[in-house]
Amino acid sequence: MDQVSLVIILLAALLIPLIMAKFKINSLPTAVMEIIVGIVIGPSVFNFVNTSDLISQLSTIGVIVLLFLSGLEIDFSLFKKRRTASTPLEQKNAVNTPKYSPVRLSVYAYSTIIVLSLLLAAAFKVSGLFSDFWLAAILFGTISLGIVIAALKEQELLSKAFGQTILLISVFGELVPMMGLTLYASVYGSNSQSLWLLLLILAVAALLLLRFKPFFRFYQNINKSTTQLDIRLAFFLIVTMVTVAESVGAENILGAFVAGIVLKLLNPSETTRERLDAIGYGFFIPIFFITTGVDLNLRTLLTSGKTLLLIPLFFLAYMVAKIGGYWVLKLRFKQANALAGTALTATTMTMVLAVLRVAKSMKTITSDQSGAFLLAALLTCVISPLIFNKFYSAEKEDLVKTAVHFIGANLSTVPVAQQLRKGWYDVSMYTNHPENYQTYHAQVPVTLMENFTAQDLQDHGVFDTDILVLGHIDAERNYELAKAAKAYGVRRIIVRFEDRNVLNEHEDELRELGVEVYNTPEANITLLRALIESPSTLLLLNDTENSIYEVRVLNHLYTDVQIKNLQFAQDITISQVIRNRKLIAPNGNTTIMYGDRLIFTGNKQTAAQIRQALATAN
Repeated sequence: MDQVSLVIILLAALLIPLIMAKFKINSLPTAVMEIIVGIVIGPSVFNFVNTSDLISQLSTIGVIVLLFLSGLEIDFSLFKKRRTASTPLEQKNAVNTPKYSPVRLSVYAYSTIIVLSLLLAAAFKVSGLFSDFWLAAILFGTISLGIVIAALKEQELLSKAFGQTILLISVFGELVPMMGLTLYASVYGSNSQSLWLLLLILAVAALLLLRFKPFFRFYQNINKSTTQLDIRLAFFLIVTMVTVAESVGAENILGAFVAGIVLKLLNPSETTRERLDAIGYGFFIPIFFITTGVDLNLRTLLTSGKTLLLIPLFFLAYMVAKIGGYWVLKLRFKQANALAGTALTATTMTMVLAVLRVAKSMKTITSDQSGAFLLAALLTCVISPLIFNKFYSAEKEDLVKTAVHFIGANLSTVPVAQQLRKGWYDVSMYTNHPENYQTYHAQVPVTLMENFTAQDLQDHGVFDTDILVLGHIDAERNYELAKAAKAYGVRRIIVRFEDRNVLNEHEDELRELGVEVYNTPEANITLLRALIESPSTLLLLNDTENSIYEVRVLNHLYTDVQIKNLQFAQDITISQVIRNRKLIAPNGNTTIMYGDRLIFTGNKQTAAQIRQALATAN
């Protein structure tokens, strides 16, 4: 019987996304649909499935993996201190820079949630509806990080400022109640360990981080398909941290969450993260969500009059506790998105399950009260994502053009800058030659600087760009500035070398750093050879309707997909795939991997949209 129930659950997990895609059900996250389907196939409706020890164990692993992957989603670069504007140019640019960072907004927003949760818990205690003040405050302050991540992923928002803000609020909404639950169980429980032992979790996490810090630097050299060392490390971290957490009286999900943070700080490759996502969201996590629905026996819960009274009250408390975030989010995002984000943070389920499980084991809550909290949480999972998907639309800051800064204004760089300005690029040029400034400043935005030292460029915000083109005639200066820009953190650096001797001396070093180099005479030779071997090359280069493009695939929606199955496969022709610095001649069956660089031709109007879709980090 256990195996039959598991087969039904896995069949449901397989069919749910297929049915949602078939009928274009986009208003609810897949996780919410899995909970609803669990209710339908469980004792509440058809009673096809009953939880057993096997299913319960797989469900427990599912929530552990979910919290582990949640920790792995946090973008710690958001916590880095930003350099303050000190020069007139930087201060001018700072006017258009958002004042409130995702970290700052999330701290403010969750602070309002803590205050409102305490007030609501006090109201329930005074009214006699629910007497356990601390337990109610913990429950009202919870946010379902797993469902929030699923909703943000499906909208491709995890890389955006809005998505990171909502993600961080949700992290607080899972981490703070998790710590509160641990303290609650330590104070009111009979089997809990001393509070100081909780510090062991952080100590072990720090030890693991230091011990495995060099891991991803060398494992590629010894990794094999039959060993999968990175995945083995991930599960070692999970089991170790879960064991430590349970040993000191904390919840296993706290250990799993910390394990995810440890692996994130170890800086794993995107391939590692994709495989972990595949294991989690492909098997364990759907079992957890579907089992959650199965365990909600509505027939029993809805027979109690007190439960029927508490369900809407608890639902309102979940929603009202998050309402303060609306005014916080309005500080940076538009009103509709502030409402959408507030609604999404009202989603709660994962931590509610964990809290109620602990509370029931401590006998501090009745079955009716527990059922009311669960059903109210389920309502938030249905209603909140609907509100989010209804009101969210792209922010202006997400539509900002790609910034390109040219160092050196001359005949090699100015024509390129003029053409780029007609497209989706925000171009600025810098020169230290007054003659060149006088010649070109009327044609493109050129800033005259006295010196081109790395410190001067950094102080004037020249390195604050998406793409830096070092087109100065001085090859040695370009080399030094390229290294400085890379150390500063510029994502893409393109360097011009007219002197082949200088290029030969530094080429390997720069390429190892990820810097792109070119030599004008060699570029001309390559073009002439291409014209001789492929006469249509010049026609393609001069074509006003079609052009050649290159894009790095950062959108997970288009990874692990064969070229022939891409939704825009008929609109472009992919001529080359660059993977791990190696050229691949593609065909329809070639699978696109994360991080691949695609060289393709296509119509200039549609190609721009396709490039943006492929390059959107998700």
